[in-house]
Amino acid sequence: MAFSSSPHHLGNPSTNFTKNKHGKMTIPSKDLDIVWGGDDRYWTIPNGENSAAHLHQVSWLEVTASVRGTNPSKNYDVGFRVSVTPDAFGWSNYPVYIMVKRGKEGKFAWNKVFLNTNETNKPFEITGRLIKPEKPLEDSSDDQRVYFGLYEVWSGKWKGGLKIHHAFITESP
Repeated sequence: MAFSSSPHHLGNPSTNFTKNKHGKMTIPSKDLDIVWGGDDRYWTIPNGENSAAHLHQVSWLEVTASVRGTNPSKNYDVGFRVSVTPDAFGWSNYPVYIMVKRGKEGKFAWNKVFLNTNETNKPFEITGRLIKPEKPLEDSSDDQRVYFGLYEVWSGKWKGGLKIHHAFITESP
């Protein structure tokens, strides 16, 4: 087991919204916060920018990120590029949730997704959407931060064989 002062992997807490030429920002898996990611019995976390985090087994899936410098008057799509391995288990009866909110005090919007474990080693994207508020928010620097995550914490069932290639955020119409 890798020695860590925490059983969790702490990613990059100061990620600023920077779009690429396609209008998307990707966040490498090493920069995500991953519950139980500090314990190699449960996860393998890469050191490189282009490598996937590999879930071996957990009963509590929680992978999160936050991005500063977004525009509170815009919509954003967020999500994760993932794949399942041939030995994936625990996904067939339980969905994962993409949850997203603006600011610490914001309300979560969520999207329920069932993972297709028949298509192994083929990366695909799962997404959620943050809709701009109908009335302007009170002026707060925290309102420029978008929080989002991938969760399956309600079933209490063990699951494994998931790779998280990266997270992403895109300004959308």
